[in-house]
Amino acid sequence: MKLLHIDSSVLGTNSFSRRLTAQIVAEWRAGHPDTTVEYLDLAIDAPSHLSSDSLGFRMAPGTEGLSAIQKHENAVSDRLVRQFLAADVIVVGAPLYNFSIPSQLKAWIDRIAQPGRTFKYTEKGPQGLAGGKTVIVASTRGGQYSTSERGRAMEHQESYLQTVFGFLGITDVRVVRAEGLAMGDLPEPRPSRTPRRASRPLPASRLLDTSSQRSPDGAGLPVPRSGPAEVSFGGSRGPR
Repeated sequence: MKLLHIDSSVLGTNSFSRRLTAQIVAEWRAGHPDTTVEYLDLAIDAPSHLSSDSLGFRMAPGTEGLSAIQKHENAVSDRLVRQFLAADVIVVGAPLYNFSIPSQLKAWIDRIAQPGRTFKYTEKGPQGLAGGKTVIVASTRGGQYSTSERGRAMEHQESYLQTVFGFLGITDVRVVRAEGLAMGDLPEPRPSRTPRRASRPLPASRLLDTSSQRSPDGAGLPVPRSGPAEVSFGGSRGPR
């Protein structure tokens, strides 16, 4: 079994999403000791955003007259889509930046969404070609977005990733969420009708349960009581 571990946060060791993906990968490997892991850090090794040069993967194979830059960009796209298609499990660190995902994660998605390789159009509409995989999204947010209709309407992070991976044919998309990370120190645990998100670790057995498309809210990273957090840069709660 092959697992592709992707981080996209720009916060380095201060990143909550990086800690969360590391925990998810560790727990998956504990349940699947034969898993081999390939790591992609999009904060360091991100593809360029789409341009006229990087759209070469839409051309027919063997197209003549490509510039050196176009050949390079084609090679980058081919490497990324091969890596994606080879993985059985993809763990994606996706912090919320300005109500959406980091631009480097979007650049990666633009490279793997390739007609004829990860999806195709038919007389009945688009058809995903990358089915049979499990995607686990490590979602981190500075504010609270999942607890109100207004908050859910504002986020284009989890909803976008579920749509994109679903378009590519992946039906097993799970979300492990830690939110409210920029809303002050956590109080001592006590009974509450709305417990703080990510207050306890997610057992490996829950990650391995392929019958559910989403892991429950409140599962995941044990959040420190102080220190830098993955934050939402949009809205009233800025970086802290």
